[in-house]
Amino acid sequence: MSNLRSIEIVTIGTTITGKTPSSNNPEDFGNEYMFITPSDSFEEKMLNKTNRYLSEIGLRKLSNKILPPKSVLVSCIGSAMGKIIMNSSTGISNQQINSIIVNKNYNPDYIYYNLKNNYKLLRNAAAGSTALPMLNKTDFDKLKITIHEDLSEQNSIALTLSSLDSKIEINNKINDNLEHMAKTIYDYWFVQFDFPNAKGKPYKSSGGKMVWNEELKREIPKDWTSAKMEEWLDINKSGDWGKEEPEGNYTTKVTCIRGADINGMNGKGECNPPVRYILDKNSIKILNTHDLVIEISGGSPTQSTGRLTYITEGTLKRFENPLICSNFCRPVSIKNKKLLYNFVYYWNSLYDANIFFGYEGKTSGIKNLLLDSFISSYYTVVPDDSIVNKFYDIMENIQAKKQAALAENKKLAELRDWLLPMLIIVR
Repeated sequence: MSNLRSIEIVTIGTTITGKTPSSNNPEDFGNEYMFITPSDSFEEKMLNKTNRYLSEIGLRKLSNKILPPKSVLVSCIGSAMGKIIMNSSTGISNQQINSIIVNKNYNPDYIYYNLKNNYKLLRNAAAGSTALPMLNKTDFDKLKITIHEDLSEQNSIALTLSSLDSKIEINNKINDNLEHMAKTIYDYWFVQFDFPNAKGKPYKSSGGKMVWNEELKREIPKDWTSAKMEEWLDINKSGDWGKEEPEGNYTTKVTCIRGADINGMNGKGECNPPVRYILDKNSIKILNTHDLVIEISGGSPTQSTGRLTYITEGTLKRFENPLICSNFCRPVSIKNKKLLYNFVYYWNSLYDANIFFGYEGKTSGIKNLLLDSFISSYYTVVPDDSIVNKFYDIMENIQAKKQAALAENKKLAELRDWLLPMLIIVR
């Protein structure tokens, strides 16, 4: 049997609690070194990019806080308590993260998986300490975990689990490239208007005729028009939450997409929406291909409502049950299915430009997207049918590849999570 030993985290390596540079020193920020906070994505094993970066100046000022690649970072505050990530490049975290620079006696990947398997230990360590749970460095260092003493066994376990995460990461990179390709095509065709003309040359750059459109306040290609966004949509469904278990007439088993699941639905992190049971008569709320799901309640001071995901044939195949969305989201249908991707990329461009902050109200402290007001006042370009059809066909091919990769990732993650507790001994 494997040699197991219970040790305190402090013996694993050097623990560092991060620090945030002063906003009075803008020169400390730049684009060179990761500045890691709990608001960055902790959904995957390796963090490859952050929302903010530090300059060489900022890094030097916090030289005692520097984290080399493959440090193990643990979020130690609030709702993100216990989430774990590794950094792919040199950086610094803020004070809400305790990080371990693992010494040579331990495999960093093994320590990552061991702590991941001890999520409940990390969560419970600060439970009830304050209204905002917080795990300080002293208490973090004193936590005990059970490890395999033999480094070769650590290496073997880490290799097995890392091989699954590595494949997931490869699939995500492929999907990122596909998404970049799709956005580039959308931008060229429907923003710069350099879609292929009858001769296969870029329309506007080749002298294609442009006409002024009063609603959009810009020139658009001849024979294209504009319309309010509401003219593209049917809003004939609503969200549902149902019951956690079958009860009375609540017997229709579904998977429910929440606002928290939208990033995962779009391939940004893992996706585990809950299973619920709804009334049989509410089966009309089940989502179909070409439906959209818009987050209408939630957000934060720095994140607006309005995040969007959409349903394709490949999306439905990723889940065992029919899909619905929660009451904090709004299901929407596209009247002309061929315009699905035009709508999605236009909507996302508005979201990225922070337009939806101007269309939010508040109820009981929760932000709500004024969806009806927005779509009844906002215009979008309506392209020529032939160009729409070409774009749709390209996007269908790209989406099929993306969804297949996401389906594979789901199976890989399930296998990894099944193996994890068997390979790592729980405290």
